Amino acid sequence: MSTTTRKRDDNVNRIHRTRWFMPAFSLFLGALMLGAFWIGDALAAGLGAFGVMVAVAALLFFGSRRSETIAGIGGPARDERWEKIDLHATAMAGGVLVITIIGAWLVEVARGGDGSPYTQLAAVGGLAYILSVAFLRWRS
Repeated sequence: MSTTTRKRDDNVNRIHRTRWFMPAFSLFLGALMLGAFWIGDALAAGLGAFGVMVAVAALLFFGSRRSETIAGIGGPARDERWEKIDLHATAMAGGVLVITIIGAWLVEVARGGDGSPYTQLAAVGGLAYILSVAFLRWRS
């Protein structure tokens, strides 16, 4: 690994491991939600979504000092153990999402529909998995 790549990786990790990153990211997502709802003429729903994301940001920021679990989700107190927990949790969430998309697709098709948008979501998920396996195999 070159020193340039190592420096870039260190900078990315430094940003992600601050206690400000996840709360700020939550507020950013809340602002995106607010904007999307506002464009769709549903400002009240957008304000509600933004309020939920403000609450999530506050929980991550203030709760990380009192809870190891929240600190692990929020990022600043992560070590190898938390990296493994995060990897397993991501895999479990992905599995639940795949099962949900397949189930929704089956229901949509059984009702006489064409399976949209679940067909596209399943295709993107499957393609992402195949490309990820190929990339990680190539890297190892």
